[in-house]
Amino acid sequence: MIDENGNNLGVMPTAQALALAKERGLDLVEVAAQAKPVVCKIVDYGKYYYQQAKRERKQKHRSRLKEMKFTIKIGEHDFQTKMKRVREFLTKGDMVRVSIFFRGREIVHMSRGQDLLKRVAAEVSDVARVEQPPKPKGKILQMLLVPTQHQ
Repeated sequence: MIDENGNNLGVMPTAQALALAKERGLDLVEVAAQAKPVVCKIVDYGKYYYQQAKRERKQKHRSRLKEMKFTIKIGEHDFQTKMKRVREFLTKGDMVRVSIFFRGREIVHMSRGQDLLKRVAAEVSDVARVEQPPKPKGKILQMLLVPTQHQ
């Protein structure tokens, strides 16, 4: 039996433990069912449940792979803005897939897309390396960047 402050109260019957929890206005929660004897703790279950759910939401929130989409007609300011975001993702430790979308007949200018990806790689060469070189997939040209280890 463990109280709300983490102090060990020793082994006691279930009825006595329930009475003690009720007296303090809290709940009795089984913590380790496999242990002999079973370990129980006095906690405010609503608060405990809320904090556990909050912890799980925080862990699910981050994705390890981010994607940044470009076109070959991108303007300089838009390019710099997107590069700032790519740099943020990489410094946080996320991988970044850089995709260049070709619309209509732009596909005949594949070399411009290759040049743009080389420029992206050069801009972030201090914080990332190219894991997967530029590879065409239909009307999309993709490259994968991963953060360098010394961060």
